[in-house]
Amino acid sequence: LLKILSLITLSIFKLSSYISMEQVIQPEITPMPRIGDKAPEFKAVTTQGEIDFPKQYKGSWVILFSHPADFTPVCTSEFMTFASMSKEFKDYNCELVGLSVDGLYSHIAWLRTIKEKIEYKGMKDVEVKFPLIEDITMEVAKKYGMIQPGESNTKAVRAVFFIDPKGIIRTILYYPLSCGRNFDELLRTLIALQTADEFSIATPADWRPGDEVIVPTAGSCGVAKERMEDKKNMKCYDWFFCTKKLTKTEIESKIKNRKK
Repeated sequence: LLKILSLITLSIFKLSSYISMEQVIQPEITPMPRIGDKAPEFKAVTTQGEIDFPKQYKGSWVILFSHPADFTPVCTSEFMTFASMSKEFKDYNCELVGLSVDGLYSHIAWLRTIKEKIEYKGMKDVEVKFPLIEDITMEVAKKYGMIQPGESNTKAVRAVFFIDPKGIIRTILYYPLSCGRNFDELLRTLIALQTADEFSIATPADWRPGDEVIVPTAGSCGVAKERMEDKKNMKCYDWFFCTKKLTKTEIESKIKNRKK
């Protein structure tokens, strides 16, 4: 009987030890940020010096985006395009911040190569002036869910986070390693977000500045009836789906070149 009890005790000890080890080696799981969340905070070294994110960007929109690696063709085409369009984003009070898990000196060498050697689609002598974060430890990439194990354990996917002047995440886009981003769409999304905020409207499919916008759905039978009868100020496809005109000039006068 004593022998049996000893064996049972030993088995329990081994099991508890195994469970303890499992708990020790269990990888830390960081929940991915979501639309409407506050942007996770971090301090980092970049090609433009240290940054305190998003604190130092308070009052501005920010696009935080990741790329898989320096000295790769898709990323090079993306950085040249973003740098060439940076003034367009700046006109809408938007700063750009890039990230990859490469080191600072790799970043610097790559950006010098882009400026001095690469000509692509009419773009040449392109100088990347926005910060590119060094993230060798993957600390920032993990905070933002940029490491997708199904795609790669060692490279960040092409993630894009739109963060508003209050530090709130407003849009999240993810692209695989093989698919370059559409930068016209990124600018369109930025303008659409700001237009919706400024005019309290929504934007329909394929909306471009100057197209009709969607007005909030009627909240009562009376308002729904008025809208269906209003042929002057808006166009109603049914009581819940009405649009109105909003010119590009009206939009730009409110959101373009606006100071912090």
